[in-house]
Amino acid sequence: MTLEGRVAVVTGSGSGIGRAIALALAADGARVAVLDIDEAGAQGTVEAVRAAGGSARAWVVDVADEASVDRARAGVESTWGPLRILVNNAGWDEIQPFLENDRGFIRKVVAINYLGPVILTQAFLRGMVEAGAGGRIVNIASDAGRVGSTGEVVYAGAKAGMIGFTKALAREMARHGITVNCVCPGPTDTPLFRRQPERMQQALERAIPFRRLGRPEEVAGAVRYFVSDAAAYVTGQVLSVSGGLTMAG
Repeated sequence: MTLEGRVAVVTGSGSGIGRAIALALAADGARVAVLDIDEAGAQGTVEAVRAAGGSARAWVVDVADEASVDRARAGVESTWGPLRILVNNAGWDEIQPFLENDRGFIRKVVAINYLGPVILTQAFLRGMVEAGAGGRIVNIASDAGRVGSTGEVVYAGAKAGMIGFTKALAREMARHGITVNCVCPGPTDTPLFRRQPERMQQALERAIPFRRLGRPEEVAGAVRYFVSDAAAYVTGQVLSVSGGLTMAG
């Protein structure tokens, strides 16, 4: 599989799943724009990509800040031109009961996990459509958005929104040759997951049929498929990467 000459934007790629996706796409030949609010993390991903022989540059972006998104879009397009691949991976959450969520927390979760990706997609999609060369959009949602998750009520709602956004956008973009798909990771060994209480981590691992957490590289594998030519006729789909923790009915 080759992505030679294609520009890819991966949000939240300063660590975890996003870094694994950036490394995978660069290994396939894409020039990767590493977008993250963590400047040091983003630069670390760029260095890892370059050490492996790939091409990448970092942009500091807060997906919940529209001005920040617009600056990143202008920077990426002026450097490399319109993108062909967009991966909306940035996300954030903290585990707590819904009745303990204050209004600021609720707004932050929705801004980072839903509104931010929607606005960022629209910003980059204009250039993709105008270029007329087709493209790939992959949204990283969560199995919490498919089946719910205790302690993640607002996050689950935002991720469910991303699933609906994926399906509707796929219908609108088909005539432009742009596919839009969604990957829903289950519990995955990332820095964000390791911030959860130890007892919750252990309980989730026991619940997974494979009896282990997913690895970021395994989520990246699903993204590699969706952005490849092999998936040219696949759009509006939702793929769970959860070790069997959730299964489609």
